[in-house]
Amino acid sequence: MVLGAGFASALLLLWALGQPLFAGVFLAVFVAVAALLLLWVRRSPVPEVPESLGPDWSLTHAAIEDGARPVAITDRAGQLVCANRLYGEWFEGWPAPPDLPLRQDGTARLAAAGRAAWRDGTAAAGDCAGAHGCFDVRVVRVGRRDDHLLWRFAPARSVDIVAEAQRLVEGAGGSRLAAAGVMAALVDGSGRLIAANRALQVRATGMADADMAGRPFTDLLVTGTDDLIRLARERDGGEPVRLVQVPLDEGDTGAPTVFLLLDEDGRVASTQPGAHDTATANVHALLAILPLGLALAERDGRILFMNEAFEQAAAIPPGQSVLYPGDLVVKEDKAAVSDAVRRFAAGHRISGDLAVRLRWRAEEPVALTIAGARGLGDAVVLLSLKDNSEESRLKRQVMQATKMQAVGQLAGGVAHDFNNILTAIIGHCDLMMMRHAPGDSDYDDIQQIRQNSNRAASLTRQLLAFSRQQTLRPQLLQLPDVVSEVSNLLRRLLGEMVSLTVKHGRNLGPVRADPGQLEQVIVNLAVNARDAMPAGGTVAIQTYAMSAADVRRLDIDIMPLVDYTALKVSDTGTGIPPEVIGKIFEPFFTTKEVGKGTGLGLSTVYGIVKQSEGFIFADSVEGEGTSFVIYLPVHRAGLPVEPLPAPPPREKPTELWGTGTVLIVEDEDTVRAVAERALTRQGYTVLTAANGEEALELLATIAAEGRPSVDLLVSDVVMPTMDGPTMVRHAREKYPDLPILFMSGYAEEQLRRSIDLDRVAFIAKPFSVQQLAGAVRDTLVGKGSSPGA
Repeated sequence: MVLGAGFASALLLLWALGQPLFAGVFLAVFVAVAALLLLWVRRSPVPEVPESLGPDWSLTHAAIEDGARPVAITDRAGQLVCANRLYGEWFEGWPAPPDLPLRQDGTARLAAAGRAAWRDGTAAAGDCAGAHGCFDVRVVRVGRRDDHLLWRFAPARSVDIVAEAQRLVEGAGGSRLAAAGVMAALVDGSGRLIAANRALQVRATGMADADMAGRPFTDLLVTGTDDLIRLARERDGGEPVRLVQVPLDEGDTGAPTVFLLLDEDGRVASTQPGAHDTATANVHALLAILPLGLALAERDGRILFMNEAFEQAAAIPPGQSVLYPGDLVVKEDKAAVSDAVRRFAAGHRISGDLAVRLRWRAEEPVALTIAGARGLGDAVVLLSLKDNSEESRLKRQVMQATKMQAVGQLAGGVAHDFNNILTAIIGHCDLMMMRHAPGDSDYDDIQQIRQNSNRAASLTRQLLAFSRQQTLRPQLLQLPDVVSEVSNLLRRLLGEMVSLTVKHGRNLGPVRADPGQLEQVIVNLAVNARDAMPAGGTVAIQTYAMSAADVRRLDIDIMPLVDYTALKVSDTGTGIPPEVIGKIFEPFFTTKEVGKGTGLGLSTVYGIVKQSEGFIFADSVEGEGTSFVIYLPVHRAGLPVEPLPAPPPREKPTELWGTGTVLIVEDEDTVRAVAERALTRQGYTVLTAANGEEALELLATIAAEGRPSVDLLVSDVVMPTMDGPTMVRHAREKYPDLPILFMSGYAEEQLRRSIDLDRVAFIAKPFSVQQLAGAVRDTLVGKGSSPGA
């Protein structure tokens, strides 16, 4: 390029001057100068410029190490790249913000601050509570490329509401109230004065600088002959006063309380111009800083003032104006609120509570406290409202969890007792069928009884599923595979009027569950969806991934912050009414017609999901449809997977006869009788006992008399006085090699976790005569560890 520029310049000179010699000399000089410059540049040292200047973390760590507050730095991926020693002391294990062990919703506030800092450059989060108390956090986006966040932690200044109230009463706020003729006192839980403003000091003692701390507040007041309250120093000659009580903590009956003493005639002590407006402003300022929802209304009921806490408790939308207390509540409660306000404005002396439903939060009633007020200018009624929505939500969750736990225990107990009854029915049917051949007049009736008994047995399995006491055989699987396996069956079940759509997300983590039980869950939800669409519609099944961050945004307290794989089954049916949706997982609850369902479908789904360590939630809008979402935790690689071993396949024995002595221990007479007759028919010598103590006495008698020992002990697990495992432990002290066969209506998996015994086999109730004989034979010859139906 340089040589080309030189030749071009020489040609221009030749064309302009017409002298070849001058143009040639110019070109020679230009080339020589260019060559010298090139040689100088090549020989000059060129400083090496690093490709990237990364941060020097050792220097950064040294700079923040001696700080008096915890400091941490995270990168774009949210990883902790640097922190000082104090940060490690505050948060054991060095977790990265915002995933810190905080109470309440501190983690959510930190996450929101982090997102705001990435967006705006700086953000803050306050009132975060951890193991080292409350603290505030300041987040700043830093780095050469703004690719890091700097987190600074500082202990929060805890607000002592009692100290603030004392400062208010004794300080400028109390003086302004005194100028308005309002006496103020701060009283502790025992009724003794903590502080009083100047107006109360003068009226109660006659001295402006009297020390009233520690005096009983009630000693300052007397009730006159006219039943009106006056100051004790003024007695019957003084003006009556009204007490307005403002508790600093409504949930603590022993908390300090602010008392405002107002003259009944509403007079104002100061006669200066504008004193009325100043007094009103002072009262409004006092009410504005209190943490309670307070509002003032005038004689005709119009609201004059409401503080921010009252607006939040009433859930008033931004920009919405409220003129009267009746505007706060639903239409049905307007008349009651208006009547109460008029009654208190007319001079009603005792405050009262009304249970009302708010207009913008009508889900459940709240308490609206109304009291008369005097000495506050135009205000004659004081209203108080507490925001207890979070408390009510937690109460509902606890009540629902407690109810579901109690119902689950009841369902498990019912299933156990029901299994005993079914065992006797099925057993007697089997014994009768041995005496009747096909074609006999009674054979078909007996067969029908047995089939209905097996149908009842399936209901008990559903009860056990709800109470999370069934046997699951979990394995690692992908939810799309389970949905694919059951899709063809679903299309046949849904029929021609209902279409099925399936959509799978990407990057789904594996879950650990029983595939057969999950298929039952999907089928159950799909069939319920079909029944909710009698005129046809669409059932949609969707799988998708839910990261821990997504779970945090859901703000569901009961779900741990881990990764989940979600399964959503939704329909376009009639929907579920709000008053019903909280009961749908209860056993035997159904909205179907009589004879159309047992009400055990969703309770079974609930039990399977919970036993798989997952969560299920329902969302419905009447007339639009219903959605069920199941969250199953993602199984992490490296965690042990220990599914129950599948029972080894064994050929059905053609010969169930055997020999030996069998001791049957069962507290249910009918079950014991069936088992005795069944085993006796198969050639065994059978001994029976009604409980564990009787069985131990029988074993001791056999040993004392020198009779042949028992070859097998068949025992129920749950029995009164002494259960089966306890009895077996005592029996094995003398017979350590005695084989054991347990009978139970509960799940084998649950029993094996609770029974610390080796060399035991199980058979599940209800069982048939053939199944019992096969289990006894297998146990005696040492086959299998878990025979059963």
